[in-house]
Amino acid sequence: MPVPRQTRSIAGPPSQSYWRSHACFAFASAVGMLAAICWLVPTASADSATARHAPAPEQGRADFLGEAASRETQDVANWIVRSDDNLGLPFIIIDKLNARVFLFDSQYRLRGATSALLGLANGDESVPGIGHRRLATIRPEERTTPAGRFQASLGHDFEQDILWIDYEASVSLHRVIVGKPSERRHARLASATPLDNRISYGCINVPELFYNRIVAPAFKGTVGIVYILPETKPIEAIFAMHTRRAPLPANVAPPTQTISPQAMSAN
Repeated sequence: MPVPRQTRSIAGPPSQSYWRSHACFAFASAVGMLAAICWLVPTASADSATARHAPAPEQGRADFLGEAASRETQDVANWIVRSDDNLGLPFIIIDKLNARVFLFDSQYRLRGATSALLGLANGDESVPGIGHRRLATIRPEERTTPAGRFQASLGHDFEQDILWIDYEASVSLHRVIVGKPSERRHARLASATPLDNRISYGCINVPELFYNRIVAPAFKGTVGIVYILPETKPIEAIFAMHTRRAPLPANVAPPTQTISPQAMSAN
């Protein structure tokens, strides 16, 4: 703002107008400096005050981002949040009854969901020793996807990278394979009903895009947890819904897993 003109008396003390002029100038300068300071120093704006008082995400619940999920899937996801059962790791919930796969990050936020192909037979346990048998020797009633909590990590079979779920039983999650033409795996995966999604020898088949963009990045360089919901047993018989896991030791590296000559390939 313009500086007030100063009147000076050549002879004698400054006049009243001189002091009034200086007072106005000092007041204007002080106001200007205060305005500059206020501009430089952050203050609690309306936006920041709103952010401070915005409702926090609901505690003790996983964030499905609006994705539809069965009550059992939601119950297990929320138990994982409350108990920290995933130990700060990414995790997957597989709903066998509805043939759905849900992948969450370590902050309990859904990263993706998809339909899946599962073991042909109903059942929540793997036949002992099945991971060391050839596919041709496995009977239809033995082709189950086991229920339970598994530590999972990326690895390889004979043909591709996969997510190992139960290494001893040779159960993995991988891109959908062609299989026998009569199995129509891609068509089953794309159908609107889960009733035709039971076809594999026990592995979980997912769309290639879902595996490449969601699964592989989430588990790269880390282990994670896979929860496979039961279909013949009570859910409480599979998951310790009222306990809390001990934390993992620091700097845990993913286990190195290579397929054994006896283990079956992706199925």
